[in-house]
Formats: sequence, structure tokens, C-alpha cells
Amino acid sequence: MLSDFMVTSSGNEPEELASRILANQVTAALLLDESLNIAYINAAAEILFSVSARVVSGQPIGQLLRCAAGSLESHLEMVLENHQPITEREVTVELVDGHAITVDCTLVPVTEEGRPTMILMELRQVDRQLRLSREEQLINQNSATRSLLRGLAHEIKNPLGGLRGAAQLLAMETEDEALHEYTEVIIKEVDRLGALVDSMLGSRKLPVKKPVNIHHLLERVASIIESDPGNSVELVRDYDPSIPDVTGDEDQLIQALLNIVRNAVQATEGKGRVLLQTRVLRQFTLANRRYRLVVQVNVEDNGPGIPEELQQAVFYPMVSSKAEGTGLGLSIAQSLINRHGGLIEFTSRPGKTVFTLYLPLELEQ
Repeated sequence: MLSDFMVTSSGNEPEELASRILANQVTAALLLDESLNIAYINAAAEILFSVSARVVSGQPIGQLLRCAAGSLESHLEMVLENHQPITEREVTVELVDGHAITVDCTLVPVTEEGRPTMILMELRQVDRQLRLSREEQLINQNSATRSLLRGLAHEIKNPLGGLRGAAQLLAMETEDEALHEYTEVIIKEVDRLGALVDSMLGSRKLPVKKPVNIHHLLERVASIIESDPGNSVELVRDYDPSIPDVTGDEDQLIQALLNIVRNAVQATEGKGRVLLQTRVLRQFTLANRRYRLVVQVNVEDNGPGIPEELQQAVFYPMVSSKAEGTGLGLSIAQSLINRHGGLIEFTSRPGKTVFTLYLPLELEQ
């Protein structure tokens, strides 16, 4: 580990060895001077940040990256002052292009006699491991939820059918209008509960798959949203026109997309901004299967964000931050996308919530 390596000044050989180690280290490594300017950046860091060492040399570290929690500068100053290393796990780092990554970050003071203290920064990206773990959790969560709901629906709908039949028989046996009114209430409430159970289960139809254009589906959803006189949301499109057709059930995909977009519109109370963005990912893993091409659909809104206490449960049915919400939209959307071999994930903070839909385009041969 670079954390265990300290540069010494006893001849040139150790320094040359340090330079070779840094250059060939698979972990992104940066060397900062006492003013927190970039003195060195290795090849792994160039790849991670998509920059060249020549361009960023001498620049303040804050121009290359910043910690989402705002703690990077304070930790760097602490290392310079105390000469003690600091390690933080799963830190969200924002790059200059606005893209965020999750890393394990280690800051190590580098001391050399007669020279100011420098800082060796190691960044090990952990997004992939976290994403795979989160993906497995979401898939297992959805599978368990669907199994639970199917069993619950069976246990609820059987007695509901008996109640409805009994109310109908009672209505036929009496001529009292007041009693007819009561039996009608029973029948309507039974039907309402039955419809609620059906909506929790979502569509039970197997998808009828055929090639469909993802942008055609998004425009269908956009037209539904924009035709609603109750909102004035700004819909922004950012499409990649090179994306090939997706093989899927058009109606089910529209329903899933509509649930996500409508949720974003409601988050802004119909007055904010919602971005519809499409991209192609290459060599991407979904549900432990490797695909050559995957379409990524981002639905981003500038609403207040999802409360932290709900973020682990948003794909469960009956979970909603809105008093009038049923909490079924996201659960149904996840189920529909899962049927197409895909997945829905999200990130949320105040002012920026992004729901990302992944749909496989082509299996790796």
C-alpha cells in the first residue's frame, strides 16, 4: 500500500523507486504540496478524473475534486498540522464535470527533512462494489415483496369474495330500501379493497416483447405529463440518438416510465424542472449478467428530495412521503422493469433526485 510508503531523501534511488511505485499503482494517487496544489498525479488518477498530469499540475486540489460533505479541505489541513494519516470510507466525491463517485480516501503526510510536509492522497473507487451490492439487495427486496403480496392477496381476496356474495344474497332477500343501501355500501367497499389489492400486485400479464424505441416511449410519457393542466413543470430532454431499439413490452415500459416521471413531477409540485436523459453503457452488469449494451434512462428533478428515513424503503408498496400518495408507483415500476431484465436505482438529496432505469439491449456473446 502507498500508505505504508514514506519518501526519504537518502540518495536518489529511494525517490526513483517511489516514483515508479506511484506511476504503476492501480490506486489513484496524488501528491499535494504544502499549499494543497497538485504536485504529482499518477496514471490511475489521470484515468479516474479524465485529465492529464500536465494540465492539472500546480492547480489547487479543489479545482479537480471536492467532497460532497465539504470535509476534504479540513481533513487536508488537519494532516498538515498533526502529521497523522486520515482514512475515510465510502466518501462521495464530486468531480469538476459534476459527476459524483464514491471512494475510500486515505491522506498520508509525506515528510522529508528540510522540506515542507506534503500529502499523499489515495483514492480507491468503490462505486462498482457498492452498486452490485445495492443491486442484489434491490432485486431480492422486490422478489420478496412480490411473493409476500401474492400470498397476502390470496388470503384477502378469498374472504372478500365471500363477503361480496353474502351481501348480494342479502340484497336479493330483502325489499327494505334502507337495507339495500347498506348492502350496496358493503359491495362497493369490497370492490374497492379488491381493486387496491390488484393495484399492489401490478399487472400480472407476461410482457409481450418487441423492438421499441426508448425515445418514442419517453415522448409518449412526456405528452401525458404536458397535457395535464394542473402542472407547469419544465420537461428537458437530453437524448442520445444513437441508442438502438429496446426489446420489451411497450405498454409495460410506458407504465414504468410514467410512474417514475409522474413521481418526479409531483416532487416538484408541478412547478419545477424534470430532466429526461438517455445514455448507452457498454460492458455493464445487471443481476450478475454481463451485457454488451445497456440503455440508461435518468429522470432527474429539482424537488426537495426523498427523506432519508424513507430512502431504504421507497420501492416497497404503501411507502410514500406524500399524505395523499398510495406508495404503489415505484414498487410497480421496479417490478415491470425487473421483468425486462432491468433495474431501477436512485440517488437523492435536496434539490436533486435522480431515478435511473437500466434496460439490457444486447447480451454479451
